[in-house]
This record gives sequence, structure tokens and C-alpha cells, in this order.
Amino acid sequence: MASTSRDHRTPLGALELLVATDSHGSISAAARALGVAQPTASAGLRALERRLGLELLERTTRGARLTETGRATAAWAREVIDASDRFETSVASLREQPAERVRVAASLTVAEYLAPRWLARLALTDASARSPRDAPDVELVVRNSTEVTSLVLAGDVELGFVESATLRRGLRSRTVAHDELVVVVGPGHRWARRSALRVDELLSGGLVVREGGSGTRETLERGLATLGERLPDHLPYLGSTAALKTAVQHGGAVAVLSSLAVADDVARGALVRLAVPGLELGRRLRMVWKDGTALSSGARRIAAAANATAG
Repeated sequence: MASTSRDHRTPLGALELLVATDSHGSISAAARALGVAQPTASAGLRALERRLGLELLERTTRGARLTETGRATAAWAREVIDASDRFETSVASLREQPAERVRVAASLTVAEYLAPRWLARLALTDASARSPRDAPDVELVVRNSTEVTSLVLAGDVELGFVESATLRRGLRSRTVAHDELVVVVGPGHRWARRSALRVDELLSGGLVVREGGSGTRETLERGLATLGERLPDHLPYLGSTAALKTAVQHGGAVAVLSSLAVADDVARGALVRLAVPGLELGRRLRMVWKDGTALSSGARRIAAAANATAG
């Protein structure tokens, strides 16, 4: 098979001229379509014939038209032009894609009530200071706190945001927000007109909780432990804040939830907040990353956005 060195490859512009002549039916029409003068187009086609060693045009007193060889060559040239167009389109799409893809995991409370603020702040910063294609493409994975730390340690995500008070070895952390758990009931509950509960009432009054491994449950268990109490065995547990709120609003249950999660519901009267004197349920919400791992620039920008709204 004959090979062609780069020095002897036919220029793309000459092939475009041949394809345009075939498509438009004449050299003059091809010249207009390409925005060049007709003499320039004619000279370009003569040069192409010399380069290829083929008779591409039949010239008469009434004009020039492609020969059979010219039409066959134009068909092959069209494939080259189409391939070049696909190349340019593909390269353009790469330029338009985000520069980085950052995978982040967050516990439910953080994912629903804080992460959207951080990502919105990051988007505004990138829109004002950078080209849109420089903004990281963020994938937010929602898990409970224990699962988030496992994903970080396994290297499946760069950053994690957790509610748990304890951290596993191999992680570094930084506090990004402070939160407090509160006891809530529905407005029709028998306790709705009370201002406070005893701990024993809370534990025996239809309490529903999050699943094991969630930061919300861990905080409640630690608060009870300081009072010498523990959660009863076989309490109903639900896997999301929304499910707990539904159980409280429509099922007559009692729940302990993040103040971030219930603030709007309490304000509009859909939930009623009750105090439990002596039960301390404050907590820190923390950003975690794997010790000894350098964060990508996109992850550092997410961390900066979280730090900027901390408090």
C-alpha cells in the first residue's frame, strides 16, 4: 500500500474548493460560496490537478465541469472535509466541557440545607471571575454520615460533609457550620400546647428516629448518654428527614431533627418545637477529607465556598 508523508498531503483548502465545485455546479458558483475570487478558484483547481496528477475538470468555451475522475475525487474529498468538521466539533465540545469533575458526598441534612448554598456561591463566583467552562462539574452523593466517611477513606469522593461527632482514623476535618437538634410534634399532637417535655416522656411517647449510622441519631444517642439514658430497643426508624417529618405531621409521632430542617415548618405552624431541659443536642457539621491527600483545585474551591458561609 502506498504511503503519503505529511509533506505531500493535499491541503484541506484545495479539497474544499473541489467539493464546492461539485456541489454548486461551476467554478464561479464555488468561488462565491467560499468567498474567493473566480480567478483564485480556477488557479487553485489547476494547482490541485497538477498536485494529484489527475484531470479533474473538462474545460470548454462555455465553462468548465468536473470529469468522471473529478467527481470521484470530489466524493472522496467530501469524506475528508466531513471528518475535519467532526474533528473541529469534537474539539469545540471538549473546550465547552467543565475543566474538572469533583465528586463530593454529604449527609442528608448538609445535602438538603447547606450544600445548595455552597454550590450556588461557587457558581456565582465562577460566573463573575472565570469562564463558565472553568467551573468544576460537581457530583453530590447523599449518604448518612458513616457512609460518607467510608466513601472518603476509600477515595471514591474527594470531600465529605458529615454530622457525626466522631470521626474515623485517616480523616482530617474542619467545622463548616453549627447545628442543634430539636424535638418536634405535629400541631394536632397532644403535646403541641406544651412548652417542654421530660426525657422519659420523649423516649416513651412515640419517638421515631433515623437509621443507625446517621449523624442525627448519633447526636441524640450521645445527648441521652450524658443523662444516663439510651434509646429504647426496636424504635421505628426512617431513612430520611422528609419521611420523619411526614410521620410527625400526619402520623402523630415525635421526632428529633435538625433545626435547619424544621425551621420553615415551625415558622408556618406545620410543626411545633418542644424543649427537653437538660438534653444537650448541639453539634458541629464538618468537612472531611482523606489525610495525606492533596485536594484538586475544584475540591479546594468547594471547600472555600463552604468555609465562606460557615457559622
